[in-house]
Amino acid sequence: MVLCFASNNHHKLEEIKALVGESIKLISLEEAGCREELPETRETLSGNALQKAEYVYQHFSIPCFADDTGLEVDALNGAPGVYSARYAGLQKNSEDNIRLLLQNLKGAQNRKAQFRTSIALVGVEKEPVFFEGIIRGEIITDKRGSKGFGYDPIFVPEGFIKSFAEMDMAEKNNLSHRAQAVKKLTEYLQHYVSR
Repeated sequence: MVLCFASNNHHKLEEIKALVGESIKLISLEEAGCREELPETRETLSGNALQKAEYVYQHFSIPCFADDTGLEVDALNGAPGVYSARYAGLQKNSEDNIRLLLQNLKGAQNRKAQFRTSIALVGVEKEPVFFEGIIRGEIITDKRGSKGFGYDPIFVPEGFIKSFAEMDMAEKNNLSHRAQAVKKLTEYLQHYVSR
């Protein structure tokens, strides 16, 4: 079975390949022949994931899965959420996004937040199949660590003292929202292939 992951992030692709195993040939957008920017215009994470996966399936006839991730902050009524990557503008700059988020949380007592990843799988069953991963934590007041990306330097997961950006890849991947969603996806795919 050939399955496209709607991403050109080769690190993410290799990570998922290792989880899925040999029974499924996982390919990138580039390998599928897709070089255009995928649409992301929906109001929810699952909507964006579905939109990207459907686009690839409709245009390239390859079963596909896509993901979308957002940071949801309790005190900001779930913002930035679906707008996490472009919170401070269309330039999608992580430093600007962090600065704006910390500014908007100034003086807030409740700094609880969660990362949510939604994955949509299209072209395997008659209907799309969804998988989700959530990790709770809190937003700290100053950036810590140099690993990871996005909001990782200001997010400390529940039960830990290190930010995501202070954890090595293996440690973060053991508990992250994306790892949880991908684990559900890979379990589903392994079950599907063995049917």
